[in-house]
Amino acid sequence: MFGQIAAANSLSDVYAMGGKPITVMNIVGFPINTLDKSILAEILAGASDKVKESGAALVGGHSIDDQEPKFGLSVTGTVHPDRIRSNAGAKPGDRLILTKPIGVGILTTAIKKDLLSKEDLDNVMHVMATLNKDAAEAMEPYNVNACTDVTGFGLLGHTLEIAEGSQVGIVIDHKAVPILPKTKELAEQNIIPGGTKKNHKWICGRVEYDKAISEIDQLILCDAITSGGLLISVPEAEAEALQRTLEDKQVTSAIIGEVTDEKPGCIKVI
Repeated sequence: MFGQIAAANSLSDVYAMGGKPITVMNIVGFPINTLDKSILAEILAGASDKVKESGAALVGGHSIDDQEPKFGLSVTGTVHPDRIRSNAGAKPGDRLILTKPIGVGILTTAIKKDLLSKEDLDNVMHVMATLNKDAAEAMEPYNVNACTDVTGFGLLGHTLEIAEGSQVGIVIDHKAVPILPKTKELAEQNIIPGGTKKNHKWICGRVEYDKAISEIDQLILCDAITSGGLLISVPEAEAEALQRTLEDKQVTSAIIGEVTDEKPGCIKVI
């Protein structure tokens, strides 16, 4: 599962730009004299499964003896120059669609404390290991103005990148944002990763929260994610059609906000 998640996370950047992964190379740091070699074999096997699912080809890799296991992929893909999806082209009137629930960072922190049931553990691992391939293919025929994948900077951090890069304002409806089960319950117990707290602090001053939104809810929106979904900015007239295409490909999605021309480079959370 470690290998699958690492591969899905690495492949995601190409999907977020509207590209198709073509080749990948393994990058490995592994304590070869400390951990059993079979663990490394399983990591590589998990990654290989996801690479095959993506349709890309594994063409080699690099490895070093390291004190801590590290694994990722260097991914090369292709995209037509006229169809590149950047995170800097959102336009006022666009709707924002999110394709995976958030809360991954909080739940994976709970895993380290042995606080998750097997059902919740399986659920969060499935979310992280799911490729953004189908979501990327679904948006291909639409006039997507901006797209990014939601990862370490959290939902609001990556949304802020779109707002700043596009010089637009963005309104997020926090009640519309899909959240993994148990996320809020765990956050209320202060099971919150350090990266999430840093994200919350980093965007302070550029995000205006409605007075009814608690600090816990703010932190959840800033949760540092591994292998999150796509955040897609698409014209309002195409948003529902794109959602139907995503549904046809069995990709869950939600319209979580809109792009405005007010307060460029800032976010308002309602």
